[in-house]
Amino acid sequence: MSEPFITIAKNTSFEMVIKKSRFICSIDRVETEEAAQDFIAQVQAANRKANHNCFAYMVGDNDQVQRESDNGEPSGTAGVPILESLQLAKLHNVVAVVTRYFGGIKLGAGGLIRAYSNVTTNAIHQAGLVQRVIQTAVDITVSYAQHDKLLYFLKEQQVEVANEKYGVDVTVTIFVDQAKSDDLIGLLTNRFNGQLQIKKGQPRNHEVPYQPA
Repeated sequence: MSEPFITIAKNTSFEMVIKKSRFICSIDRVETEEAAQDFIAQVQAANRKANHNCFAYMVGDNDQVQRESDNGEPSGTAGVPILESLQLAKLHNVVAVVTRYFGGIKLGAGGLIRAYSNVTTNAIHQAGLVQRVIQTAVDITVSYAQHDKLLYFLKEQQVEVANEKYGVDVTVTIFVDQAKSDDLIGLLTNRFNGQLQIKKGQPRNHEVPYQPA
């Protein structure tokens, strides 16, 4: 993907009262459509007396699966605004359910759209955002004599040491953003005159805090 993979940092819920109606947005991270449907069912079961449990979800690295439901609200006034809030935040693998307890005052189509949109957006802000970065494990075998020099160099490059194994030499394991791994290996090779043994390992997903521009 050319765009960053962004999702919520934590599962959360956010409540707003608008003209005596309670709107509660429950938002959750999911990896599959089945997990999204399970979460919707859980929220519905916990709010059986609610007038509506409207929802939207986006699943897949490229948002292959997108669904929304008004759950009895006028067509287009609930599910679509929830989905558009998720899209606007550029989220992936997330489901949002907005529970409404009717307070006796009708909001009209425009009022409903604003209510469902605002409560979802507030839930997203409360959850916070993270960006998923693909990192590569790199094992660096270094002599004891060069060990401190290597650690100092890694600190200079703002690279944290994940693990160290001590034997005849020291094997230092680090994780580097996949896009930057070859550049760092080149710097290591030059700085230590080819005296290091460097081996790439398996990739992993790593999450870092994300702030929209």
